[in-house]
Amino acid sequence: MIDLGPHATFIIAAYAIVSLVTIGLVGVTISNVFRQARRLERLEAERKTGA
Repeated sequence: MIDLGPHATFIIAAYAIVSLVTIGLVGVTISNVFRQARRLERLEAERKTGA
């Protein structure tokens, strides 16, 4: 393994936090895409029915 020196704990923690934040942002983005698709389907259905 690479020798990270005396700051190994900080470096590993920083990478872990950045990874978690990135995964969270990707999750929120994917969730938003599906939510917007459902909303668009609802709006198109309302437009077709004239409601």
